[in-house]
Amino acid sequence: MAIPKKYARPITVDGTAFRWRVRRKPTYCQGNGWGPMTFAVERADAPGRALLVSLPCSRPDAWLGERATAVRPSLVKAAVRMALDRGWDPRQAGNAFDLALTDDDLTAMLHGPPTYAVPFMRR
Repeated sequence: MAIPKKYARPITVDGTAFRWRVRRKPTYCQGNGWGPMTFAVERADAPGRALLVSLPCSRPDAWLGERATAVRPSLVKAAVRMALDRGWDPRQAGNAFDLALTDDDLTAMLHGPPTYAVPFMRR
């Protein structure tokens, strides 16, 4: 599985170039809040096995007022490092490597509790 280059953002983690992308529109399940917020990461120079990261919250553009968070480069870097520690080899061919993050994982990655927004509470 390769990530489309269009709308993909570059990021460098420990000297290795990657690109990451969040799906532009939510799937039906994500829109209803049934599915988690996800993003994909792969090596920029030699795409191989992609990393698919699932967050323990909904997308900010979900149709229902679920708790949501934005994906920031610091979160992407931390997720890539965690996936590499758990055995993800981005040069290897094969199916995507799934990494499901929990609230505790996010707290450790972000050095504090994650900030969630509830869409109907925004001003």
